[in-house]
Amino acid sequence: MNSQVKTPRVLVVTPEVTFVPRGMGPGAGSISARAGGLGDICTAQIHALFDAGVDVHLAMPNYRNVFKINSHRMPGIDMPNRMQALPESRIHLGQDRSFYYHPKLFLSTDWENIRIALAFQREVINLIIPEVQPDLIHCYDWMTGLIPAMARCMGIPCIFSMYRLDSPRLLLSTIEERGIDAAAFWQHCFYSRMPVNYEETRNTNPVDMLTTGVFAANLTTTLSQTFLNTLMDGNGPSAPCLLKTELLNKLHAGILSTIAPAPDPSFNPATDRALMRPYGPDSHAIGKPYNKLYLQEAMNLPMDSTVPVCFWPTRLDGSRPGWRLMADTLKTILDRYHTQRLQVVAVAEGDCQDHLRALIDRLQAWDRVAVCDFDARRYRLAYAGSDFVFMPLYLDPCALPCRIGQRYGTLPIGFDAGAIHDCVEHLDAASGHGSGFLFKHFDAAGFLWAVDQAMAFYARPRDWRACQIRRIMTESLSRFDPDETVRQTIDLYGRVLNRPMMEPETELDRASLPQIAA
Repeated sequence: MNSQVKTPRVLVVTPEVTFVPRGMGPGAGSISARAGGLGDICTAQIHALFDAGVDVHLAMPNYRNVFKINSHRMPGIDMPNRMQALPESRIHLGQDRSFYYHPKLFLSTDWENIRIALAFQREVINLIIPEVQPDLIHCYDWMTGLIPAMARCMGIPCIFSMYRLDSPRLLLSTIEERGIDAAAFWQHCFYSRMPVNYEETRNTNPVDMLTTGVFAANLTTTLSQTFLNTLMDGNGPSAPCLLKTELLNKLHAGILSTIAPAPDPSFNPATDRALMRPYGPDSHAIGKPYNKLYLQEAMNLPMDSTVPVCFWPTRLDGSRPGWRLMADTLKTILDRYHTQRLQVVAVAEGDCQDHLRALIDRLQAWDRVAVCDFDARRYRLAYAGSDFVFMPLYLDPCALPCRIGQRYGTLPIGFDAGAIHDCVEHLDAASGHGSGFLFKHFDAAGFLWAVDQAMAFYARPRDWRACQIRRIMTESLSRFDPDETVRQTIDLYGRVLNRPMMEPETELDRASLPQIAA
């Protein structure tokens, strides 16, 4: 489509984004809807593509109420100064009452979010794609899973990026009742069993939303090679059998790729405007204590720059075993490090936030543990003011908080699996290598062992610790490079399109890359 456009037009379709560049259109600065790490990943990618000169457009639901709330939470603090004038708006908001009035965003697989997903995809299919006329569509996660099937029917190349593994299964009749003409692309969907024909399938054979996105896309991507290997390992936990089979099919066809995410460039303690005192690798020993005091004051904790602070950055989600592991061990951690007055802060929402507050009350730990709703300023301040990031997640698909934490000199404490394994190496005090503290057995004993290792590190001489943190910060600022991530993304776009993504003088070298047929 749109073959007269010199630079290919890319439509990014996502259910969430933390914020968008101001130059992308009127009101861009007030658009923020983040349920978790996916919003941060999409934000970083859209910014990087936009800055690289890609003709990138964004489609997402119009969460009116969420936008209104978040515009007060993040008054410009996360908005890099990108005021380039553009000939037209790049932001396309799906319009439906089902997502206008949500006070918070939590993209689970309950019926309310299924309704949101279907309404959003209806708007993208019926209105946004005809308006944008993209040359390429890049979809994120199960809430966009039908769009690759529609795109294949229309001959539009499509990339599908996996994030969560949970996915609903819906009948074609249910999908069609929500205004999506699934009959036009039903043969490109993935079903619970082999379909016979449309009539037989419509009311008896559910569509798997996530596997449909993988199945129908021209190319599928994940965010972690270790995460992907675990999904496809016959001895691994996790992915449903049909999803594993389809991923293997994509792998054997050469159309399954991994692109590790990088933090948005604004996550840099030397330039982050949310911090009380910015700092770099050489000045962290002065900058972090100032930010710790400011964080403690903001979270109503006793102010003491010498105590160790641990930061919980992810959703307090009862369906994830990582939260349960932290809740089960919190009393032991506080008791074990009572003398050190260890503190824990959580800047996170989720269905277990009230449970955490009740646990704090039961332990009478108001002076040791604090929790608040997600707030962009406090979220960034927590990285700068904490010493460690709690990441006891069982199979994390991206580990973005680990990557951000290392940039801020805040060392991860995490489970050695998934994306965490890809970006964190256990710190060896003797050799001075590594960047965090990893445990290999996912249980309370394993997590407590990693916390013990972190606290042993904190007890070492300050100058030695400062040397290691300086090294970790310096390495992470180059290792987690947004420019490399966008280069790989543009490479993939060019492969799928089989044509240059950029002008000849900026075109990336693709001579050695295999082409992908539409």
